[in-house]
Amino acid sequence: MSSRTQNFLVPIISIILGLIFGAIVMLISGYNPVAGYTALWNGIFGSSYNFGETVRTIIPYVFSGLAVAFAFRTGLFNIGVEGQLIMGWFAAAYVGFAWDLPTIIHLPVAILAAALVGAAWAFIPGILKARLGVHEVIVTIMMNYIALRSINPLIAAVTGGAERTPKVHESASLRSEFLQSLTDYSRMHWGFIIAIIGVFVMWFILEKTTLGYELKSVGFNRNASEYAGMNVKKNIVLSMVISGAFAGLAGAMEALGTFGNIASMSSFSGIGFDGIAVALLGANQPVGVFFAAVLFGSLKNGGINMPNEAGVPNEIVSIVIALIILFAASGYVIRLLLDRAGKSKKEVK
Repeated sequence: MSSRTQNFLVPIISIILGLIFGAIVMLISGYNPVAGYTALWNGIFGSSYNFGETVRTIIPYVFSGLAVAFAFRTGLFNIGVEGQLIMGWFAAAYVGFAWDLPTIIHLPVAILAAALVGAAWAFIPGILKARLGVHEVIVTIMMNYIALRSINPLIAAVTGGAERTPKVHESASLRSEFLQSLTDYSRMHWGFIIAIIGVFVMWFILEKTTLGYELKSVGFNRNASEYAGMNVKKNIVLSMVISGAFAGLAGAMEALGTFGNIASMSSFSGIGFDGIAVALLGANQPVGVFFAAVLFGSLKNGGINMPNEAGVPNEIVSIVIALIILFAASGYVIRLLLDRAGKSKKEVK
């Protein structure tokens, strides 16, 4: 069996196994898995409103998954996506409400501000890794907490002590009355188009540019890349910066689309951390990340309906997601079984 076929089958098998074992967990816990999964389906597609909310939930997962996957593909582990997202969220919200510009300028500037601030937040662990050899996992974890503890004073500083910023101006908003009318006034917004563009941008950078070739080369073997004349330190920093830009864009989707502002935070949003699982399930490939984000966003939004319709607690959804991640992380075992199945068929022939 070809590696391309295996790359396609492993995530699908992981999802199926996760759903099967999730059903077993429901049975053991005294819940009806058929009713539970029916409620999950209805929560995703049961109405135009639910569908709109599902799409809205998927959008930031696409960007957080791309952020993690981009760093993975270039040999780095960016666990700081959550912090970069928070700072990008703040930047987009601030530009959205504090500046007064025409729509054709205001919206792109607000989105760009989020990307730049996310990139700047990722630049710190990148430069420490490149210049001093400090492991990026340690620094990015700490940067997450710095972002979380810094955001509330920043909000208070720009609002005069309020716990949330004003709503962004219409000229900087991704919301659409047209999309809301189609989805029974859900919070679906135009960010889904930007997410699709983000998938294409990552694919184009990594597969069609010299920069992408160098970044991947450094990720595979830094010593060989340096021997070939590549600037390893520069590429490490660039990798983190681009990854941080994707994370910042995830924050922009929340600031300019879903919520229209940013409020004081006492805990992480979780989107950045879930991006690790999205990237893992998507095999760090742009298109794979997109479909993994669709799955995660659907499960997250659909799971909200399970307690109301089937009496199944939200924790069951978390268990199903965790099981899918477990099987995706155990992809080597699935690949081994697929190889053996392929060899058995050949022997029979």
